[in-house]
Amino acid sequence: MHPAALIPTPDPLQVPWGWFQFLLLFTFFLHMVAMNIMIGSGVITFVKQLSNPMANEALCHDLSNQLTHAIAFTVNFGVAPLLFLQVLYGQFIYTSSIIMGAYWLSVVFLLIAAYGLAYLHKFRFTAWSAGQRRWFLGASLLCMFTVGFFFTNNVTLMQTPAAWLAYFRHPGGLFLNLAEPTLVARYLHFLVAAVATGGLFLAASAHLQQRLPAQERQARIKNGLTWFTYATMVEIGIGIVFLLSLPKPILHRFVGGDWLATSLFIGALIGSFYCIKFGNRERLWPATAALATTILLMVLVRDLARQAYLAPYFHPAELPVAPQYSPMLLFLLILILGLGIVAYMLRLGWQSTKEVQQ
Repeated sequence: MHPAALIPTPDPLQVPWGWFQFLLLFTFFLHMVAMNIMIGSGVITFVKQLSNPMANEALCHDLSNQLTHAIAFTVNFGVAPLLFLQVLYGQFIYTSSIIMGAYWLSVVFLLIAAYGLAYLHKFRFTAWSAGQRRWFLGASLLCMFTVGFFFTNNVTLMQTPAAWLAYFRHPGGLFLNLAEPTLVARYLHFLVAAVATGGLFLAASAHLQQRLPAQERQARIKNGLTWFTYATMVEIGIGIVFLLSLPKPILHRFVGGDWLATSLFIGALIGSFYCIKFGNRERLWPATAALATTILLMVLVRDLARQAYLAPYFHPAELPVAPQYSPMLLFLLILILGLGIVAYMLRLGWQSTKEVQQ
């Protein structure tokens, strides 16, 4: 059977596909930032509790308080890009989700468990010993890592309809795309990037905590930027492995075969080197700008790679349009209002933190 025969017929769009494409990239960028902070700060907290829990107790306590907020933002910011992905690539993501259905359904329960364990770690921090805290934080991180692994499986599976034939051998929803050559490198690339972002978040949050003694603040900033710099170095190495594991026609696009794909990839690579440069020189805000730019460019690169994978079967520009603009206008108004409310909440939270510090 030819894989194209397994692809369902897509539904028409209400507005041209470019609207949904922009919203997919914009909301996915927000999700990536929040997710990287969540995973990265959690990993750093866990490592510090393993290495020297007594010396790092105050730092770990602060990070544990911030971790639950990061989980909330990650989950909420993750809903929108998943919905827009379903709008543009529904016939692919729904099919891959069914093929690995048992694992995909477990994501909801794993997220609930990760959130609950992180809250227990936060509220029982002073009551528990360092050993007890490690168990709960480690279990929370394990749930997050598992969710990320299932997402990586689903994304790679939706991009490779040829792998869908495995459904006829595994019809029970227990299939994982483990034979995909890019799976491990793709997964590790995101995890290491999260650790780098977590290090930068540690440095930035320390810089903004005026209540900390100057020596402690400087130590945290230096430590956070060290995490950021070395994790970025590792990430570049994994990224090269990831690039080389791509199918040759797709790899060719990013190394000169397509000017847009090549330009974005080179831009992301340059951004990574600037992250290392500014991190090594302990220039916090230039490093932050370099990281934000690099994440945005990598989001664009990732999208072009997905389009290249699906090029033999589909492009979202081919989707039929049945014009109906009012739902999109209503959504945009709600989106702007929602982002405004989030910004206002963050401002209130920052003001209350400053009052406590004073």
